[in-house]
Amino acid sequence: MLLFANAKINIGLQIINKRKDGFHNIKSIFYPIDVCDILEIHESADFQLYTTGIEIPGGSSNTVISAFEFLKKDFKIPAVRVHLHKVIPIGAGLGGGSSDGVAALKGLIHYFNLNVTKDQLRNYCLKMGSDCAFFIENQPTLASEKGDVFQDIDLSLKGKFIYLFYPNIFVSTQEAYDGVLPSQASFELSNTPDIHLKDWKEMVFNDFETSVFSKHKILRTIKQGFYEHGALYSSMSGSGSTIYGIFEVEPKEIKFPCEGKSFIRKLG
Repeated sequence: MLLFANAKINIGLQIINKRKDGFHNIKSIFYPIDVCDILEIHESADFQLYTTGIEIPGGSSNTVISAFEFLKKDFKIPAVRVHLHKVIPIGAGLGGGSSDGVAALKGLIHYFNLNVTKDQLRNYCLKMGSDCAFFIENQPTLASEKGDVFQDIDLSLKGKFIYLFYPNIFVSTQEAYDGVLPSQASFELSNTPDIHLKDWKEMVFNDFETSVFSKHKILRTIKQGFYEHGALYSSMSGSGSTIYGIFEVEPKEIKFPCEGKSFIRKLG
């Protein structure tokens, strides 16, 4: 079985306050993009996770392993061998690890024809990570609380082009949160679809940018570079460090002052 685990971007990311459980209440728009990791599943005598592409740190903490263990605990399923080819950069704010875990869950459920309800699937996802459940439906979503409470949002960027640039800088979620100062947002993100895309620059912000840009100044330069080359809107995604620009027409490759990995996709 062959599976594709797509990435997402954050459009706006507001850090509202810190919760009693140590997490933060946030608000953000999650939007799926066609940059994908690839998973292949086969039955095997023993569970194996074989990886190619981008090197993955973390060993046993991989979400693909978690997905198999969740299902094995509740269902009598045989072992599998999973080949994960990693394309989505790690520590890039694109949700690649979360997407891999959900793709593995959905794939294993289908592969073994398991009777798993949507609520059960969501519960598995919540055990893996706050944003994982987004990848069940993969539709534009307004996320709130820990990033795990979803509301449909009528936002479409269909026909626009997105240019993502990952400058080979790993930013951990913990590092990003350590430097952020929570505050009440001045703009209600649910109103984003009513605002012309070219006006997002003045209203739709990622609160992580202040602290992350101060530590990694090249990220500010990359964002400014997108605007200089005609982007209608540019932002850091999630807790970083990918910077993206949204364009009306397909952009040409930009020469940024650092090494990195870039993707250009037409949005659906």
